[in-house]
Amino acid sequence: MAHMRRVIALLCLTASFALAACSSGGLGATLGKTKDSPFAPEVNRNSQGEDPLIVGYRLISAGEHELALKSFRRAAADQGLTTEIISAMASANLGLGRLGQSESLLRRATNAEDATPEDWNNLGVVLMERGKTAEATQVFRKAYALDNGRSDSVRDNLRIALAKLENVDYGDTQEQDYKLVRRGTSDFLIRKTP
Repeated sequence: MAHMRRVIALLCLTASFALAACSSGGLGATLGKTKDSPFAPEVNRNSQGEDPLIVGYRLISAGEHELALKSFRRAAADQGLTTEIISAMASANLGLGRLGQSESLLRRATNAEDATPEDWNNLGVVLMERGKTAEATQVFRKAYALDNGRSDSVRDNLRIALAKLENVDYGDTQEQDYKLVRRGTSDFLIRKTP
């Protein structure tokens, strides 16, 4: 009896596949080839993948800094180790709390000919986080000069660094905000709690 049930179930299954293949959409309609299909679409192996640099920025925005770092490494393998990729890797490391690695990467980025005010600002943020206020003030001044005073976040960071440099107790009694600026449209806020 159990053997007969298995045979009947197998025949029903075979018949359902045959009917699906004969339908107007064919077997592909049931396997994700149409918009109405509940199945995932097939992978187009001939299409070009998304730029790993853009993927990395999206992952940073989502708080996935480790995955972003891997994506930036893929971008470096594809495009070479550009200043933008170095800066992006520094941002991901900063999100992971790796201040030393962030600092060394940002120093490398700011030594490049195509360094941007954002690179200098981000180096200043890392230096402030590491307690190197005097050097951070000089770095923020450089970022502010390169930016011609257009960026509010660079100006605010310079103001905070100057105030902290003038008043040693400044950092002990007030909550401080530093802004990490990424190339593109997003600003990242780093909040240091007392």
